[in-house]
Amino acid sequence: MLEPYFYRDNELTVEGVTLADIAKKEGTPCYVYSSAAILERYQAYDRAFGIAPHQVYYAVKANSNLSLLRMMAEAGAGFDIVSGGELFRVLKAGGDPAKVVFSGVGKSREEVEYAIASGIHSFNCESEAELALINSIAARHDVSARAALRVNPNVDARTHPYISTGLHDHKFGINIDHVKEIYDRAAGLGHLKLEGVSCHIGSQLLDTKPLLEALDGVLALVEKLRAAGHPIQELDMGGGLGVAYTDEQQPPSTETYIQLVCKKTAGLGLKLMVEPGRSIVASAGVLLTRVMYRKTTANKEFVIVDAAMNDLIRPALYQAHHEIVPLRHRDAVTITADVVGPVCESGDFFARDRELANVFSGDYVALMTAGAYGFVQASNYNSRPRAAEVMVDGAGWKVIRKRETFEDLVRGE
Repeated sequence: MLEPYFYRDNELTVEGVTLADIAKKEGTPCYVYSSAAILERYQAYDRAFGIAPHQVYYAVKANSNLSLLRMMAEAGAGFDIVSGGELFRVLKAGGDPAKVVFSGVGKSREEVEYAIASGIHSFNCESEAELALINSIAARHDVSARAALRVNPNVDARTHPYISTGLHDHKFGINIDHVKEIYDRAAGLGHLKLEGVSCHIGSQLLDTKPLLEALDGVLALVEKLRAAGHPIQELDMGGGLGVAYTDEQQPPSTETYIQLVCKKTAGLGLKLMVEPGRSIVASAGVLLTRVMYRKTTANKEFVIVDAAMNDLIRPALYQAHHEIVPLRHRDAVTITADVVGPVCESGDFFARDRELANVFSGDYVALMTAGAYGFVQASNYNSRPRAAEVMVDGAGWKVIRKRETFEDLVRGE
């Protein structure tokens, strides 16, 4: 798999571009993405299915920049959305609505109306009441809406509790033991095509065992539903694999996981669907930031940078780890410090007691593996304009989102 970020002559580069050149010209904080890495990771999923009927639906919530979505659409990807706004983005980027699946536990009437009018492929439904709503709106449009129930298999994903979704304590999905009776009742709804089953047990999974355990339960359910006369034709396996945020985290290869799925589902006549997001864009992106100050207290060394929790909230929200590396290698000297931003919160940190390069005021550093759940969770907290976004393609780059201005902060007020 392509590793897009590497040092050349002591300068951190991506594809054919020196990151310090981007930082100097476009300013910091700044998100940078590698187009080659994004496309390679998407194509790895697509190729792994071989001749099995399938569709890869990119999870828009991971990174929803229009240029990135347009690139994915041109590569043949479908899209997994969780809001009307994400559907708007997909359509604005030229995505095919017939390759869109709408997930999420709380779809509004307006969002369902928009999705049906747009002609999306299907809904992943999370409650019986949602099925009734979709049926009533589809009836008004005189169409039949394709839908699948999202099954909660009560499988522990063994990931961070905020991104685990497959246990009965979670808000997502329908208890697997109750699914057949809901399909039986919903079969009488005249404007629904219940042709699929969906299951997503969580994000950032580094072990295939929970995924395959959930798959076994869902395949047994498919057999039961078909025996009861339900024409199940599609199996949505949910999100893709996790990524390596540290050297210790090494997920299985995409090919290994997908081939295990294909082996289990061979001969069942199912179209296979998968919704990767993080594993396509996370390692393809970095957040560039500039060191403003070094500060020493009685107990701590601090490196204060110009990015903050409003730019990348994952460390504060999930206790997530991002490697922090200099854009220019000087020597092997290291320090142990907290890396923090300017926001007035003690939770505004990127690392605590981290061993890192001996950086100084004015130096640039990169927070690695920041392409997923980075900019999409950014805010204007402390009235801070949001960062620029840059896409690298070979030896060149383009700004795919301009840095916000102070005027942007008050637009609409």
